[in-house]
Amino acid sequence: DAMAKRPAWRQKGREWAVVVVLVALAAALGAWGATRWLPAGPRLTQDDIDAAVLHTLQTQSLPSRSARAAAVIAPSVVLVRGFRDAVKGKGKEEAEADNGVGTGVVVKDDGTIMTNLHVVSGSSRLEVTFMDGTTSPAVVVGVRPENDLAIIKPQKIPDDLVPAVLAGSGDLQPGDEVVAVGFPFGIGPSVSAGVVSGLGREFPVSKDQVMRGLIQFDAAANPGNSGGPLVNMAGEVVGIVTAIL
Repeated sequence: DAMAKRPAWRQKGREWAVVVVLVALAAALGAWGATRWLPAGPRLTQDDIDAAVLHTLQTQSLPSRSARAAAVIAPSVVLVRGFRDAVKGKGKEEAEADNGVGTGVVVKDDGTIMTNLHVVSGSSRLEVTFMDGTTSPAVVVGVRPENDLAIIKPQKIPDDLVPAVLAGSGDLQPGDEVVAVGFPFGIGPSVSAGVVSGLGREFPVSKDQVMRGLIQFDAAANPGNSGGPLVNMAGEVVGIVTAIL
């Protein structure tokens, strides 16, 4: 009785709804059945995969190993600029003078930077510029004169700072590819690539001091590269660029 009292259009609407659902379900089952029994495609062999990879290598321009290594270390490289107080001349106000530029590499996520001691020596003020353009004053917090190394700490750091991975040089062999990233003559970041030419080299810093255990490499380096990272093909730091002979 309750169904009989409803308007006819509501009964028809319900019937149509049932029909639509059933038709949709039948269509879905039919489509599944059609694909269920389609013949399987040919199986890929290892030769097919190798051919596809070879084709990609031959037709696509891929970054070189040196470019990939440079891209890994780039966010960790900083420009280090030193300033000193100029001597006050007669009738002139004292002004700050440029004391040279060098390179540094971030080694900890708190912003700790490694560079050369000779890059920061003689400066009354240091300024570092990170790869994203952030500039900050910095201070020397540690030195190792026998290795011409200094640790400096900036007052502020970028939010997305990426420290470098330190790999050491224990696994290096003459002939291994390396990349140097830095700011030669203050220009950069600049990239040069080469190979390890020798290990365990010595370099006379002065008549009283000789640096030992150095890596000799043939990638181009110039004043301003000092303090910058020398990296392997994984972008890991194996040394700090120190001197040009």
